Amino acid sequence: MAGISCGLVGLPNVGKSTLFNAITNAGVEAANYPFCTIDPNVGVVKVPDSRVDRLCEIEEPDKKIYATIEFVDIAGLVKGASKGEGKGNQFLEHIHHVDLIVHVVRCFDNDQVVHVDGAVDPVRDIETINLELILADLDYCDRAIKRLSKKARSGDKQVAKTCEVLTRVSEHLGQEKSARSLELSDEDKIAVRDYRFLTSKNIIYAANVGDDDLPDMDNDHVKGVRTLAGKSGDLVVPISALIEEEVAQLDKVDAKEFLVELGLKESGLDRLIRTSYSSLGLMTFLTSGKQEVRAWTIHKGTKGPKAAAVIHTDFEKGYIRAEIIPFEAIDKYGGKKGAREAGLLRIEGKDYIMQDGDVTEFRVST
Repeated sequence: MAGISCGLVGLPNVGKSTLFNAITNAGVEAANYPFCTIDPNVGVVKVPDSRVDRLCEIEEPDKKIYATIEFVDIAGLVKGASKGEGKGNQFLEHIHHVDLIVHVVRCFDNDQVVHVDGAVDPVRDIETINLELILADLDYCDRAIKRLSKKARSGDKQVAKTCEVLTRVSEHLGQEKSARSLELSDEDKIAVRDYRFLTSKNIIYAANVGDDDLPDMDNDHVKGVRTLAGKSGDLVVPISALIEEEVAQLDKVDAKEFLVELGLKESGLDRLIRTSYSSLGLMTFLTSGKQEVRAWTIHKGTKGPKAAAVIHTDFEKGYIRAEIIPFEAIDKYGGKKGAREAGLLRIEGKDYIMQDGDVTEFRVST
């Protein structure tokens, strides 16, 4: 499937670029003043998966390929961004192109790091950004209605339906509510499927805490973010961007020891990456052999032929069956041979819904 992208957004000086450095280990400059990031920086990162590592121990393949996610570091937004403040129109356009918004929120106090609004208040910061996204969507929606209205009056039923749904979206946005909180029927969704509303995207709040909040990563600021996010069913991942940037500079062994010293079971970035992956309704199936061990990204609920098409588009048309062994069976019996001998190989047809961790070999006609 096409690459998945997550946009890092937030006010200036909340730790976005520092977090991006840690995510990608790309060394992107993180300056302590607003608007230091004009063009978005992009980095592709691996989705942590111990199953890939274990299969590589067994197969000793030539290549190891993890599933990946693209992270986009979008410049800091400010109040008035929807009207062009701080080059906001340009930055908002970048958000249109991502699948998921990771809203980085400052949850630490530090007099040496200037806050654009003078004081740390993550709930206010979230409301500022969310309102700008709503206002941008409202303007986008109203312009679309104006553009389509003449054609709708001419009797085009499909366009008239689109206008009707867009009008409801506009009224909802006008109440300062996100597009994704508006209940739409399947027919309604089809009518406006070509319209990319910023506020229709899922959001994860990355609550950036200070190192003095470790290992619990909890404080009054984070509690406030959790309360606000809970109202809309959004996820919160507490993380210390500065610590993660340090971890990113270490090799695996040293990084693990460092995290243990801090009282942390795993990297906050690993949690953020996995949460981003699952928030989009994604999962992986695996292929395993001497040439390569690979994790493939599909949406939950994908059937066998569509999953095969991720490997090669021709595989969907020529799909015959899938030979599947659960990863747990391969892990338990030390390889595919042992799992087969234990009777754990399954043959699945075209209606089979793929499961996360299926180690799969597709049979297709050529």
